[in-house]
Formats: sequence, structure tokens, C-alpha cells
Amino acid sequence: MLGRVPTYIRTPDPISTAGITAALRGRSEIEVVAEGSVTADTVGVVATDALDRDTLDVLKSVRRLGCRRFVLVAAVDSDAALIPAVELGVRALAARTEATGHRLAQLVVNTATGGAAMPPDVLGRLVKQVTRLQQNVLTPRGLDVNGLSVRESEILRLVAEGMDTREVANRLSYSERTVKNVLHDITSRFQLRNRTHAVAYAVREGLI
Repeated sequence: MLGRVPTYIRTPDPISTAGITAALRGRSEIEVVAEGSVTADTVGVVATDALDRDTLDVLKSVRRLGCRRFVLVAAVDSDAALIPAVELGVRALAARTEATGHRLAQLVVNTATGGAAMPPDVLGRLVKQVTRLQQNVLTPRGLDVNGLSVRESEILRLVAEGMDTREVANRLSYSERTVKNVLHDITSRFQLRNRTHAVAYAVREGLI
């Protein structure tokens, strides 16, 4: 990854915001940005007391600014908000006790490059939730967790990055016909007009 990672910080109070900002602003790999400079490449760092409905509202508000990937600093006392948080773009989770400047910078860089980092206990709880959802709700209806297959998600992500059919095919070692067929299936299934509409829909719904 080239350059510094643009990072936007959101917390419930100015003291917490100032503390995290100070911890990250001194890191050479991080560029702390203001609200008006948030883009899809920005990693959001959201710090709250606990992962609950209020925290989900905060994540949604930052997504509306354009941010799509998050590092969340919060306790996970309940599993109810785990899947919604991941759907909103949370890729890394840290407890407040481990949220040093060094650790946060690691998580931000890892998130920016497509990685994810969840504590083992939280990851286990998340996997159990997803498994139950898939087995009890989605599979009987012939659906996947996000309505897209892995291949469909991969292709849409690359199209969203600006790649054309040939570039997507080369990147994923598919034929161009396969890429076109997958995109056609997506647009038909979700009743979308074209690949641009498909990407816009997937981003808006948090599918990619």
C-alpha cells in the first residue's frame, strides 16, 4: 500500500476524539482527516462504550459521509449488533484497554488493505450467529448471507474499483464471458439497469 491511510475519527465526546487523534496523528502511516475530506478510501475509527444500537447509528452516520470500512473500539456485551456492525463495514474490533496508538495504527492499515481483525472470542460468536442465520433462515429460502455469492461479491468489488471486464477477468482468472454472465445474473436478480447501477446498489446496501 502506498501513501498514508486517510483516517476519520468519531467518538461520543471531544475528549475521546482528541485523545485518539493525538495518538494517531503522530503515526507516519496515518493521515487524520476532517469530516469534509472523508471518501470511500477513508478508514473510520469509531470509539464508543459498547457495541449497541447507538453505536450502529454512529456507524451509519459515518457511512453517509462516504466511509465504508471501520475500526471499532468498543466492548461487545451482547451479540445482537455483531452482524449489523459487520454489514455496516466494521472490519476490526479492539477493546479500549488495548487501543494504544500503535495498535490502532496497525488495525487501520490492515483494514485499509482489505484485512480484518476480530478478537477470537468475538469472531467465534459472530461465526455462530452467521451459521444459525444461514441454516435457519436463509438456506431454506435459497439465499446466502448477503444475497451474493463469493464470486459475485469479488467481481462487483473490482468493478467498483473501476476495472473493466477484461481487467476483472485477468485479476480473477475467469473468462470475460464468465464475468459478463455473472454481472448479467446480478442485474437480473436484483432488477438493476446495468453494472453501474449494480455497483451503486451493492455499495448502498453494504453488500461490498
